[in-house]
Amino acid sequence: MQPENPFLKHTQIEIPIICGPMYPCSNPELIAAVSNSGAMGIVQPISLTYIHGFEFREGLRYIKSLTDRPIGMNALIEKSSSKYMKKMQEWIDIALEEGVRFFITSLGNPDWVVKKVHAYGGIVYHDVTEAKWTKIAMKANVDGLIAVNSFAGGHAGLLDAKNLYESLKPYNLPIICAGGIGDSKSYHDALKLGYNGVQMGTRFIASQECSVPSAYKEAIVKAKKEDIVLTRQLTGIPLSVIKNRAKTPWYHLALQWLLQHPRSKKLLRIFFALYALRHGKKSMQKKKTKDVQWVAGKSVQNINAIQSVQSIINSFKNP
Repeated sequence: MQPENPFLKHTQIEIPIICGPMYPCSNPELIAAVSNSGAMGIVQPISLTYIHGFEFREGLRYIKSLTDRPIGMNALIEKSSSKYMKKMQEWIDIALEEGVRFFITSLGNPDWVVKKVHAYGGIVYHDVTEAKWTKIAMKANVDGLIAVNSFAGGHAGLLDAKNLYESLKPYNLPIICAGGIGDSKSYHDALKLGYNGVQMGTRFIASQECSVPSAYKEAIVKAKKEDIVLTRQLTGIPLSVIKNRAKTPWYHLALQWLLQHPRSKKLLRIFFALYALRHGKKSMQKKKTKDVQWVAGKSVQNINAIQSVQSIINSFKNP
């Protein structure tokens, strides 16, 4: 008899898979489809409100009209501005009022989120890329860890899945593998290493329910892990993206230079964030894609088709 999986106990789901929160890819239909398939769909509030056009409570209720299974929420808690933090606190309060009980915190100290969520009997897992961040999470009494490794899309870590797991294992918390999971083999390999579950983003972008442009999905299917590179051009922080063959414009080179300096880096990051909020939806709908940089992880190596969410989840159930 296999030991009980604490992650499944925390979430009350059937299969230990999280659809990672993605800006701007986390549309309501994708979140609901993942939860309906027995895994955990995660709401990314900036995507829900600024990209997909929902007032936050309305958006949560719409998702809940599509599924009666558990959903979670991602809270980006970096203290970039008081206005943003106030909005994030409001979103968390609304999510708790609407019955959300699983939260993933990213960046910053999650202590205040844990206090809010635990008061409702909820669960908080925190993103970490190395052991030193886990110490902060432990002091905040988080319930589990999302271990973001070097194969992840978006803001990837520096360690591979095995070494990251070994560095986090001594903390005796449930650990979720985030990065490099694109097929049944990589999923079961992560569980054999000792992970309690996996978080996938790139695999779910290449799904029928994800509302991103078809060119994005096709780029993931065609790409190999060697095509995944890091860029600072989107947010000011290194992001894993599919290599763009187009020549880098001079102004991107200038931005890269400015991002090496702390004062100009902070100002540019604020600009990038505000621009994304204002123009994110429009940029996702561009017909010309030669200059677009698609965010993706090295799991592209094992993604060979655009499938329904149910088909993806079903393919993971057996080794």
